[in-house]
Amino acid sequence: MQKRWSPGQLDVARTLWFCVPNDPLVLQTRDGVTRYAQWTAAGPATIRLRRVGDELVADALGPGAELALDAVPGALGIADDPARFEPESALLRRLHRRFAGFRLGANGRVFDTILPTVLGQRVTTDEASRGYRNLIQRVAEPAPDQPNLYLPPRPEAVLGLSLADFHQLGVEQSRARIVREVARRASRLEEITAMQQADAVTRLEAVRGVGPWTSAQVMGAAWGDRDAIPLGDFHLPHTVSWALAGEPRGSDDRMLELLEPYRPQRRRALLLIKMAKIQAPRYGPRSPKSIISRGGRY
Repeated sequence: MQKRWSPGQLDVARTLWFCVPNDPLVLQTRDGVTRYAQWTAAGPATIRLRRVGDELVADALGPGAELALDAVPGALGIADDPARFEPESALLRRLHRRFAGFRLGANGRVFDTILPTVLGQRVTTDEASRGYRNLIQRVAEPAPDQPNLYLPPRPEAVLGLSLADFHQLGVEQSRARIVREVARRASRLEEITAMQQADAVTRLEAVRGVGPWTSAQVMGAAWGDRDAIPLGDFHLPHTVSWALAGEPRGSDDRMLELLEPYRPQRRRALLLIKMAKIQAPRYGPRSPKSIISRGGRY
């Protein structure tokens, strides 16, 4: 099954990196072809994306192929218009030109998004990726007709794991309990894609252990909130303050102040800075792992 679009300038790999679970076992990009797997109401599907001339061509395999193809325009932000973003910052103008094909999409898949997000709470990127990959290898199913590509874990498979199982996967009890809770509430959480923004955030943050950082990540990638800003991040306020004001240290309040001119597209401004891999100078020792790994709402 195949569909085609003429989306204009579109960087498929960068757009999907911030819109679908980006572990290499779930999302692959090589030789100009991007592949990812997902569950749909009709079953699993494997999607393959490639450019042919001015067209974007999507092929899908599996019982959920038709529904998966219907979701491609949303995930790739084909309706997103980057030209509406006209930043005052000279840096952001340069980055906007540099990453001209980047779009803001909405994958519409809440559990698939919140699962790796929770695993990224209060730990390093490497620890988060390792935990998610271990989980995939433990409980995920292979993608239809695609070797070495896996479907995101299902809620029922996650609920089948004990806290001891999570410990073996490198996920401590505090995150494991949140993962189990979002899996238990998965069907209710999926409903947020049809809800108003404020109601969607309220439902997300009603889950114990889900706070502003996690809900913003999910609202951005799954719901499609172009203005979502994750609060409570250890490095992000420093990065934004350094990029936009030349200040090596920042706070959530300072980050929000600097991003305010870019409302209602603050997420776009933030992701442009992240894609450029800008880093604030580091002073002194990093926070001990025992501190950044404590429980709470994140």
